[in-house]
Amino acid sequence: MVSKRSRLDFEDKETLAEDASKIMKQPLSKLAKKSCGSHEVEENGSVFVRLLKASGLTLKTGDNQNQLGVDQIIFQRKLFQALRKHPSYPKVIEEFVNGLESYTEDIDSLRNCLLSCERLQDEEARCGEESRDGISMPRLIISQLKWLDRIVDSKDLTTQMMQLISVAPVNLQHDFITSLPEILGDSQHANVGKELSELLVQNTSLTVPILDVFSSLRLDPNFLSEIRQLVMGKLSSVRLEDLPVIVKFILHSVTDSTSLEVIAELREKLNVQHFTLPSRIQASQSKLKSKGLASSSGNQENSDKDCIVLLFDVIKSAIRYEKTISEAWIKAIERIQSAAEHKALDVAMLLIIYGTSTQTKKGVERLLRNKIQSDCIQEQLLDSTFSTHCLVLKDICPSILLLAQTLFHSQDQRIILFGSLLCKYAFKFFDTYCQQEVVGALVTHVCSGNEAEVDAALDVLLELIVLNASAMRLNAAFIKGILDYLENMSPQQIRKIFCILSTLAFSQQPGTSNHIQDDMHLVIRKQLSSTVFKYKLIGIIGAVTMAGIMAEDRTMPSNSTQRSASVSSEQHTQVTSLLQLVHSCTEHSPWASSLYYDEFANLIQERKLAPKTLEWVAQTIFNDFQDAFVVDFCAVPEGDFPFPVKALYGLEECNTQDGIVINLLPLFFQEFAKDVSQVTSQESSQKSMSPLCLASHFRLLRLCVARQHNGNLDEIDALLDCPLFLPDLEPGEKLESMSAKDRSLMCSLTFLTFNWFREVVNAFCQQTSPEMKGKVLSRLKDLVELQEILEKYLAVIPDYVPPFTSVDLDTLDVIPRSNSAVAAKSRHKGKTGGKKQKADSSTASCTDTLLTEDTSECDVAPSGKSQVDKESTGKEGKTFVSLQNYRAFFRELDIEVFSILHSGLVTKFILDTEMHTEATEVVQLGPAELLFLLEDLSQKLENRLTPSFTKRVCFFKNKGSRNIGFSHLHQRSVQDIVHCVVQLLTPMCNHLENIHNFFQCLGAENLSVNDKARVTAQEHYTMSSCYQKLLQVFHALLAWKGFTHQSNHRLLRSALEVLASRLKQTEEGQPLEELLSQSFSYLQNLQHSIPSFQCGLYLLRLLMALLEKSAVPTQKKEKLASLAKQLLCRAWPHGDKEKNPTFNDHLHDLLCIYLEHTDNVLKAIEEITGVGVPELVNAPKDASSSTFPTLTRHTFVIFFRVMMAELEKTVKGLQAGTATDSQQVHEEKLLYWNMAVRDFSILINLMKVFDSYPVLHVCLKYGRRFVEAFLKQCMPLLDFSFRKHRDDVLSLLQTLQLNTRLLHHLCGHSKIHQDTRLTKHVPLLKKSLELLVCRVKAMLVLNNCREAFWLGTLKNRDLQGEEIISQHPSSPENTSEDSEDGMTSYVSRNRAIEVSAQADLALALSILLSILC
Repeated sequence: MVSKRSRLDFEDKETLAEDASKIMKQPLSKLAKKSCGSHEVEENGSVFVRLLKASGLTLKTGDNQNQLGVDQIIFQRKLFQALRKHPSYPKVIEEFVNGLESYTEDIDSLRNCLLSCERLQDEEARCGEESRDGISMPRLIISQLKWLDRIVDSKDLTTQMMQLISVAPVNLQHDFITSLPEILGDSQHANVGKELSELLVQNTSLTVPILDVFSSLRLDPNFLSEIRQLVMGKLSSVRLEDLPVIVKFILHSVTDSTSLEVIAELREKLNVQHFTLPSRIQASQSKLKSKGLASSSGNQENSDKDCIVLLFDVIKSAIRYEKTISEAWIKAIERIQSAAEHKALDVAMLLIIYGTSTQTKKGVERLLRNKIQSDCIQEQLLDSTFSTHCLVLKDICPSILLLAQTLFHSQDQRIILFGSLLCKYAFKFFDTYCQQEVVGALVTHVCSGNEAEVDAALDVLLELIVLNASAMRLNAAFIKGILDYLENMSPQQIRKIFCILSTLAFSQQPGTSNHIQDDMHLVIRKQLSSTVFKYKLIGIIGAVTMAGIMAEDRTMPSNSTQRSASVSSEQHTQVTSLLQLVHSCTEHSPWASSLYYDEFANLIQERKLAPKTLEWVAQTIFNDFQDAFVVDFCAVPEGDFPFPVKALYGLEECNTQDGIVINLLPLFFQEFAKDVSQVTSQESSQKSMSPLCLASHFRLLRLCVARQHNGNLDEIDALLDCPLFLPDLEPGEKLESMSAKDRSLMCSLTFLTFNWFREVVNAFCQQTSPEMKGKVLSRLKDLVELQEILEKYLAVIPDYVPPFTSVDLDTLDVIPRSNSAVAAKSRHKGKTGGKKQKADSSTASCTDTLLTEDTSECDVAPSGKSQVDKESTGKEGKTFVSLQNYRAFFRELDIEVFSILHSGLVTKFILDTEMHTEATEVVQLGPAELLFLLEDLSQKLENRLTPSFTKRVCFFKNKGSRNIGFSHLHQRSVQDIVHCVVQLLTPMCNHLENIHNFFQCLGAENLSVNDKARVTAQEHYTMSSCYQKLLQVFHALLAWKGFTHQSNHRLLRSALEVLASRLKQTEEGQPLEELLSQSFSYLQNLQHSIPSFQCGLYLLRLLMALLEKSAVPTQKKEKLASLAKQLLCRAWPHGDKEKNPTFNDHLHDLLCIYLEHTDNVLKAIEEITGVGVPELVNAPKDASSSTFPTLTRHTFVIFFRVMMAELEKTVKGLQAGTATDSQQVHEEKLLYWNMAVRDFSILINLMKVFDSYPVLHVCLKYGRRFVEAFLKQCMPLLDFSFRKHRDDVLSLLQTLQLNTRLLHHLCGHSKIHQDTRLTKHVPLLKKSLELLVCRVKAMLVLNNCREAFWLGTLKNRDLQGEEIISQHPSSPENTSEDSEDGMTSYVSRNRAIEVSAQADLALALSILLSILC
């Protein structure tokens, strides 16, 4: 009691004084004094006694009665004032109470006297709940009412319980409410539920126990629905600790019919992110906790985390045991269309469902793929998901990694990227154990052997090192195991692996273990010493990558300058030693040396090396190159050469004293003349610098110089215009008389010269001086000339294997293909014996020469010859050569080379010996040079911007052939490439407009015949090819899927601004839709100058790519359809006709575009079949339709297939009619179906004229699909249209009946001819026809016309209507029943007048299928 009384406030002093006066009136025997003196009056001098005496109360000793000298009210007032005005107030209150305690004998009496004090009443109420031994009497009483065998009056008990709940304290209310299901019977559940719902509205603090009780009561579903709506309305404002119980009630009250609606509303209002602290607040809280200043906030945070975990445990439990809830949640998320409407909770729930419910894994995977492909789930949303729900997602980490593994197997790069992001954020937000699991899973993907999977996993590991290097070092042992799987990886993957390991090895703090460094050094030395080139390649790449990490120019600590310098010197020594080791292991092998130079060049281009290391490398490379390949102009080549040696391809007249020459022929002839056994060996005992390394060595040299001098190449500018020691490469008439060895020699020299000039153009393309630009354009012209020379050589030596130019594991065991089979017949076996093989092998300097294939699409790339020339070449027995098949043997052009497209007229100054201007020459980019650049740019964009799974890959192409020749390109990001191409749009638009004007002038009517004659076929073909390549480049850029990402919108706007500005000046901040419209108009103006069919198709595709990005594409669709029709109705040159293998594919695409974008597909089909096809039938054999010149007998199959497919697609997309639709809607749909059936009838009847297998196959395939669409979409319409439009319905069915009869004849035809390609479609078609019979009968029954349906027998006939004798019915009765057209149907005339005048359609269909075999 002491502690409780000590808590009395000063507000209770007045009550205390009053109660003290009552106590003092009692006899002294009831007061216990510590000491009894001999005096009658108490005189101990305590504060208690003095204050009472001053207020009028005198305390007596012994059995004497205390004396109150004033009135009780006055005593109370005086005592209160004395306490209030005491100098030691409020401390005096405690002293007064202590004095009162010393005189207290009976504590219970004192407590009873003080009950009028409000504060004491509260204390007593709380103490009254539990006795001193910890037993709560109310709870004990309630427990006795549970599980009674018999209740006399359950209704009265319910009333009393509810009354008790209404007056009980809050904590007892919770106990009473939760005990109701165990006390009351089932008959009272409804009444209790009603009263509890009222209590729920009145007192929100009782929400949790009431909802908990509702789950245990038998209540009406409608009542639960009302409660659920009530609770759902308060969901956004409830406390976090109440949320788990509320969500549990909502999920348990869900039914199959309401699940989707409830889950959708719950998803909308459940905002868990509201209860979580932002990351910066959490960081500050952690700092405060470390200082001991945020204990209370830390406890609150832990409590919130526990509540969130409990909430999702409730959700996971519902998902695990209720399939309806998981499916409803998936459907609710699936219905969301906009990316802005998706929340972090949606992604978290999909991951939870995937990890909890095994039955819905496939559904979650499908939904995630759709959302990723539609860009609804982006990286920012995924980041928010993991940061908000990391506590919950951590428990399902294995399932998340399993999902990532599944997504890695996709062919869509966006889906693979999402899988990699799952691993990345799991590593970022989860604990150490989960991080170890993530790294282990990524290592498994790296070692899987799947190329896309390996690349994605390696990219994630590289990002994780940047994200958290210290955590990655803890898992270095797992990553180190990848070194055992390097053999089957591509060079780019090997680079990434060594980059990862080198970063982990050399980013450790000084003094830590360097076991990773030791292992890497062991692996690299072992691979470098191998005699197998594949392993040596791994060693070279690993050594160069590790050297780059070691020598990278990074900021050193500033605390000790001397120590930093010593560390830098030590690193420099290690790097130089490692590079010298690589050089010594590769100097005897041209292959290895070339790879080493290229790999080192890539390293210098990507990383910034320390100045000291870069200077050493540059000086070494410069000296080696000068000693090996450069000689003075006055030097006389020594050797017995089969051809005269000249200094060719010099851009200036060299002085005999200071001029330099590339010593190509003498160096190459030394290797060419060696014995085969020496040449084919990869290693040689003597050190030599092979001319095969010329281009790669020069690339390394110019990158070192550019890095040292900030891009300035004046130090080596003499290599741009210096000549080469070569024979005259132009074969002329002597080509046929050359020996096989001489041809191989000349062809190899041409290849080496060609690659040298490509690297020279790579090096000097960005130099700004006009003199340099003019020389680069001259070198570009040299490349075009050499390209034509190469075609001449390769045409006569089709088995020739060129010298390698770059080393890549993807090119192993692949040979270049010849494009003509005539060459095999025209070659003489005697000339292709051992000598030829010897020459070829000597050319390559190795038996395992790197070879490649053409990886372009099926269209024939222009190579400087017209189509007519190529065809005539084939007829003469020569091999048609496409240089695209030799792409792996050409040095790759850098993306910076295309800055040459900016060049206009360049004035080139020719200087005399005294450096004075002797003459000027104007150089410009010609059509041939433009075509050369555009071909390469088009291939690059196709490789990087077009998804690989959408490309057509020929059967014989190997796995890695697609990326051959693009190794440098793949080391740059896609965004970087797109940015470079956007910068080129302005010059490309200039070239496009110039070509457009050229063809417009060529097609002008007022142009004279002489002017037209001056335009040769070669010039026309070159300009047309440039036109096509420009459109291809524009299409590849604007069709890039990456523009849908928010981060790339700026690039899209920049590209559109360039196109729109060609019409009029654009304004700052112009809307994207307006830019799209102006760009569309600009490109649409090009339609009047289309020179070829392919150009027209690419222009259409380009316009479609723009429409895909528009919010209102329907406004421009009709313009696309009009342009497509113009292309179909135009007569194209002979080269674009059906004999071209790509023309059919292009025609198919063009016809699909026309029918997809026209406003009336049925009308368009009817126009082609009603106008174009009759013209074709009546035309001569090799003629075409006059209205549609592209429609010939060769292309009829394409037209027929596309029209049947589009017709089936159109009717399938038509909505089925319903009885509630208006009369006008019924009539419109019925009219539409009449047109569709009429078109179908025309198309089906064409198989009588064109009865080839492709046409019959299309009839069987799409005929069945049309019948199925008619059953699903049209028959419901006929059910309720039969009475009001019976004539139209009967006409429709009669027309369809004739078509189904033809389909039946086609089934018999395929069976008689035993064509398995056709008969496999017959069973499904017969099934559909049988369903149609039953469905027509059901329609007649529905309309009270059942007796009008009866069956007969239909004969089997062929396509021409002739009866198939082998299946003639044996019964004469059946024969007599057959009508003239092979079908018997009879309808009562009276009944037919009432309901259907032509109901024999249904009978015909039934008879048709009743006799099918």
